[in-house]
Amino acid sequence: MENAAVMMDLPEGCIANVIGLTTPPDACRLSLTSTDFKSAADSDAVWDKFLPPDTNEILSRSESAIDAKSKKELFLTLSHNPILIDDGKMSFSLDKWSGKKCYMIAARGLRIAWDDTPRYWKWKSLPESRFKEAAKLRFVCWLEIRGRIETRMLSPSTTYKAYLVYKLTKRTYGLDWPAVVTVGARAYGFDYECPGLKEITAGIKHTAILVPQRKIEGQLARHHEINEVKFPNESRADGWLEMELGEFHCQGDEDGELEMIFCETSMGKSGLLVQGIEVRPERE
Repeated sequence: MENAAVMMDLPEGCIANVIGLTTPPDACRLSLTSTDFKSAADSDAVWDKFLPPDTNEILSRSESAIDAKSKKELFLTLSHNPILIDDGKMSFSLDKWSGKKCYMIAARGLRIAWDDTPRYWKWKSLPESRFKEAAKLRFVCWLEIRGRIETRMLSPSTTYKAYLVYKLTKRTYGLDWPAVVTVGARAYGFDYECPGLKEITAGIKHTAILVPQRKIEGQLARHHEINEVKFPNESRADGWLEMELGEFHCQGDEDGELEMIFCETSMGKSGLLVQGIEVRPERE
């Protein structure tokens, strides 16, 4: 109580500097303690520290304007409502716990093998998707989904995880077989074909099963090394499934691109709806 009283005697600017060293949730909690703390905790001086320094540049890449009356309102808007940037091929948001940058690459912004062939893939508008279109798999044997994002777009000194965000249709086939997932840094402007998919994924075990575990309990015995198999996360707030592809620690001084891969090329598959690949900070 004595320490709190001492803090209350400090100028608002000093209090704001201290609060700015905490986290967004801490600032929200502190704003409830007293009128003096609320004024400091809600100030632009505090919330400007939680916003990425290039926020305005990122917002300029969006066709949607955000009518925020304060830095706090801007932060809360971006942490709850992703905005579309780059002609709708990507979304941008903030992690509400840390203020770190989050992105999702739309299916249209991914490299999906045969996605321009109606026999194999169909582009479909879904009201529950944040993007204009999602990719619906009709039937392929060669399932290859790859995405890329410049490492300089990510928050520095942050470990990121990448996820394939998708749904399953009522009728699926072959998606209960383990696939390869991997994430890695490559030189800026790399060519997808050099090296090829098989060279990149050589030696990587097939561990990712897109069908939830509860739906294939009776079939698990057929999978080799079952202890290494991973299943999708079903607890996304938006109702989509997500499969972790891997992680990457962004130092902040890298000059390259992060490549994310999901592939399975040995058997026929159908019944997959792809919204995109999401890249977000790992929760500590």
